Amino acid sequence: MFKIIAIAVLVVIIAILVFATTKPDTFRVERTTTIKAPPEKIYPLINDFHSWTTWSPYEKKDPDMKRTHSGAASGQGAVYEWDGDKNVGKGRMEITESSPASRIVIKLDFLAPFEAHNTAEFTLQPQGDATQVTWSMYGPANYMSKLMSVFFNMDKMVGDDFAIGLANLKAAAEQ
Repeated sequence: MFKIIAIAVLVVIIAILVFATTKPDTFRVERTTTIKAPPEKIYPLINDFHSWTTWSPYEKKDPDMKRTHSGAASGQGAVYEWDGDKNVGKGRMEITESSPASRIVIKLDFLAPFEAHNTAEFTLQPQGDATQVTWSMYGPANYMSKLMSVFFNMDKMVGDDFAIGLANLKAAAEQ
């Protein structure tokens, strides 16, 4: 009986490991909101990492997080590094592209609790007296990421944070 159970467990584990290989080699998480403000008012809140404390959901997850700013004051070349608890981990962001009032691209490197190298992107599209703001993150999905995606829905986990962040950004920009 024990042998049958052990074989069944082994078969399930192998099936999960094989199933993980069928997952996509890349991922993308994206959320969008409409903010009743012109892009010129929203853009500086994203383009300057010093402003992220007013709206980023990750800033509130660990109030004791250590933050370091370097490089340019804002825009291309601005760097933000953080080192926090298990809720935020450790990492680095650098703005690699900054197109005034329309698009910001960020090189996003997570160092702990796991290593990952992704891209975050914000796009701002005017819509009459409002702006459609999209926050996305995308990158490669290595085998470990694929295996984790069998058990955890990354789109929901990260997407929920993005939705909170966009709601905070909306509140800050509409003041």
